[in-house]
Amino acid sequence: MTTETRTGALDVEALRADFPILQRRLADDHALVYLDSANTSQKPNQVIEAVAEHYRQRNANVARTVHQLGEESTAAYEDARGKVARFVGARSAEEIVFTKNASEALNLMANVLAWSSPYQVGGGDEVVITEMEHHSNIVPWQLLTERTGARLRWFGLDDDGRLDLSAMDDLITERTKVVALSHVSNMLGTVNPIARIAELAHEVGAIVVVDASQAVPHMPYDVLATGADAVAFTGHKMCGPTGIGVLWGRYDLLAQLPPFLGGGEMIETVRMDGSTYAPPPHRFEAGTPPIVEAVGLGAAVDYLTAVGMEKVAAHEAEITGYALEQLTTIPGVRVLGPRTTLDRGGAVSFVVDSVHPHDVSQILDSLGIAVRAGHHCARPAHQRFDVSASTRMSSYLYTTRAEIDALVEGLDHAKRFFTA
Repeated sequence: MTTETRTGALDVEALRADFPILQRRLADDHALVYLDSANTSQKPNQVIEAVAEHYRQRNANVARTVHQLGEESTAAYEDARGKVARFVGARSAEEIVFTKNASEALNLMANVLAWSSPYQVGGGDEVVITEMEHHSNIVPWQLLTERTGARLRWFGLDDDGRLDLSAMDDLITERTKVVALSHVSNMLGTVNPIARIAELAHEVGAIVVVDASQAVPHMPYDVLATGADAVAFTGHKMCGPTGIGVLWGRYDLLAQLPPFLGGGEMIETVRMDGSTYAPPPHRFEAGTPPIVEAVGLGAAVDYLTAVGMEKVAAHEAEITGYALEQLTTIPGVRVLGPRTTLDRGGAVSFVVDSVHPHDVSQILDSLGIAVRAGHHCARPAHQRFDVSASTRMSSYLYTTRAEIDALVEGLDHAKRFFTA
């Protein structure tokens, strides 16, 4: 794998050779132009081979056997936990809980906070979220407040797609028990001031839960620097397999929370009249975990670490800036969210006058260009900007300027097709 040029930037063309799907030709012999990485990223050979090798050589359940295969599988699973911990700056591997995705990690937090613990949410309490959240960071908190009698409140958005912080002191009060928000919006690309909000939340005794699904894959990430108490992210958006997510939590917080699911491995002792539970992280990992998926995620962490997350972030900022520049030259195209790369991620949603996003997506697909169309599991944010849906392009470490050029040409083709 070659990842650098003499200037220290990514050698993207060499790096793309690690991703076999990017060499694929689609219908009518179109080259694949993959601009849907915010939905799921592509996987390098190193991850594909790590998954296959585990199945070929070490396939066994974890923590339930003393035979060699079981011990090797357990070691590989726990080694992946350690890699993830180091990747996000956790104090220890015991702060990393494996889930099946970020949605499950967020649901875990929202569920256990309804149950008895020092952090229990009840009637009269308040939970604060934002209008830009992915549904996975809205619905669990709606369910929590419905079940407990707590009140759900939220930050609105300004016209640039950033959080309206003018009423922050009125939103985060002594009644606030939880503040849950995304680090980077999956629709608008907005990067939120997590540390600033966390500081105020902690002043009133609230805990802060962050959805970092669009942040951890794209920038150097330090969970401690965020000031958050819990951070959720997912493997399939960071070159890893599907079926594996992560919840990082402060160990002292996790140790005081009740289990989310019951079953094997999450217990210390089971009696007919009651049970005691394992310490974190295994307390929250009932049953057979996503073993090979975790191994694949560990390989993805190795890959991204070798590339260098600073270089990934710089490359994406350059590509996003170029995309914004080019999209704003197309008459009738309106970008939703920040128009500059300042405090902005690589997900760029836009609408095309007189053309439905699904039609835009289908025309682009006929040209080999993969984007997403719809509300991107962020319907409230779309309502805020008075649109029912949008088209979204999203870049990653393997995205090239030529692919942005192909997108612009495809949009021109779509406009002419539907407005002729």
